[in-house]
Amino acid sequence: MGIRLMGIAHAKQKLQRTLSARMGMVSATSIDVPKGHFAVYVGETHKKRFVIPISYLNHPLFQDLLNRAEEEFGFDHPMGGLTIPCSEEYFITLTSALNCS
Repeated sequence: MGIRLMGIAHAKQKLQRTLSARMGMVSATSIDVPKGHFAVYVGETHKKRFVIPISYLNHPLFQDLLNRAEEEFGFDHPMGGLTIPCSEEYFITLTSALNCS
């Protein structure tokens, strides 16, 4: 059992190295996202990065934003991360409302 766990750990490290090499280096922005959160980019012209809880994914209003992102960008997001096509003001209003609920 110990050998198998070491094999899994080794495979995980190898995969991480492969992905890091493919992306250049792991950016500092990917490190500062706490567990249970994810980063999105929001804005119409200048994109601003927000780190939000994954619990937002279950909310219907946030799912509408995700649907809009899929329609506009598909799986090719220009910022490399999830880009939400709305104004920064709308996003802040929405996330503030989700924080209160």
